[in-house]
Amino acid sequence: MNLGDHLPLLAIILPLLAAPVCVLIGRAGAAWLIALTSSVLSLAAAAALLQGVVQERTVSYQLGGWAPPWGIELRVDLLGAYVLLIVCAMAAMVMAYARRSVIREVEAALIPAFYAALLLVFAGLAGITVTGDAFNLFVFLEISSLASYALISMGRDRRAVSAAFQYLVMGSIGATFILIGIGFLYLMTGTLNMQDLAQRLPAVSDTRTVRAGFAFLTVGIGLKLALFPLHLWLPNAYAYAPSVVSALLAATATKVAVYALLRFIIDVFGADFSLGDMPLNLLLILLGSLGILVASLVAVYQDNVKRMLAYSSVAQVGYMVLGIGLASAAGVSAAILHLFNHALMKGALFLALGAVAYQMGRVRLKDFAGLGRSMPWTMAAIVVSGLSLIGVPGTAGFISKWYLVLAILEQDLWPLAMLVLVGSILALLYMGRLVEAAYFQHPEKNTVVPREAPLSLLLPLWVLATANLYFGLFTDLNVGIAQQASSQLLEGRP
Repeated sequence: MNLGDHLPLLAIILPLLAAPVCVLIGRAGAAWLIALTSSVLSLAAAAALLQGVVQERTVSYQLGGWAPPWGIELRVDLLGAYVLLIVCAMAAMVMAYARRSVIREVEAALIPAFYAALLLVFAGLAGITVTGDAFNLFVFLEISSLASYALISMGRDRRAVSAAFQYLVMGSIGATFILIGIGFLYLMTGTLNMQDLAQRLPAVSDTRTVRAGFAFLTVGIGLKLALFPLHLWLPNAYAYAPSVVSALLAATATKVAVYALLRFIIDVFGADFSLGDMPLNLLLILLGSLGILVASLVAVYQDNVKRMLAYSSVAQVGYMVLGIGLASAAGVSAAILHLFNHALMKGALFLALGAVAYQMGRVRLKDFAGLGRSMPWTMAAIVVSGLSLIGVPGTAGFISKWYLVLAILEQDLWPLAMLVLVGSILALLYMGRLVEAAYFQHPEKNTVVPREAPLSLLLPLWVLATANLYFGLFTDLNVGIAQQASSQLLEGRP
């Protein structure tokens, strides 16, 4: 075995091992360097793994020498490798950005533990994408969730503690539902390996136990991905967490939950059962549509820009589940594509807000007055990423919305196509308020005019902002992977 054979394990073991080292060293600078190094190495492993999966289709890694389904398996197909690359890339960008931002927003004594928790979130999310075992998916989900609660509570705003507690309560309910659902499946099949589950479930799919397990899993994952109306934990969690935490969670956590939803309802239960026998497709279309409309409307009236983007994230999740609810290869590929593109948008936007918070200490809408002149590079990144969020042609956001509309029109669902257009108009309204404040308003008298953010904050921010333009202009690779991953999941379903 060479090093390349261990890529699925390396992607998760590097941050997992680096986390306690950060605490043991106990120095902020060294902890940051360890976190950054492990994230970059994991990104390299994820990129190599994606390349291997594209060539070899699926990679199976057996832990402990026990063959699945008896032993624990790491199993990476194209969708898993794609989402793993997103998680590792965003983690690397956030770690590169974090050094100066964390010093400003987290108490000095807590910084080594902060980086350790950040690495645990990263390791947990990466683990979800590579595990082939249903129970271990739950374990990795809880690793990332528990570390997230701690990270959110480290925000300097006193409301961060209550936001973390609300997230803990809602997250624990979601985790309990997921665990009950997995338990029901094990009760009926005697296995936890997801590929083995997929083979055994059709024989018992008509039983109440399997249907109850399906319902518990759907609701539990719905809580984790902030599916409307199960999203109540998300706005405060994003608004009061330290900036790097908001950026990492917004760019990865809900995306990995969407991946888990796809993995269970299509790969484990099968699309015919989940989106045919069970009326989940209609429910996803309904809740996704309501999420797009209601969350976008609420975002328009927010004064705290972090909360504005948090509600925007709920709306963007709506686009993804709407695509899944269409129950077609085109709809699922549009959802997968938007999963990637939304990570780029929200990662860039929240890093930009972190740069504003670094210079001003707050991110209320009125604090953006005049920032287009005093922080031109930061605000330009917000404009680029905001255009992608709206779905302007030439940006990544346009591409995924275009493919979603095509999937909708393929089924002659014109009202849903109009809804996507309305969602984009509402995004134009709330992003327009931000741009108006920055470029067309003047700061209040006696307000200290901030300088541009440091280069160490601007570089990761502009890598993501540029990616929003690149993947809006050069689409073959991104669209091709999303469509191929969708076809693999649905096995030729039209």
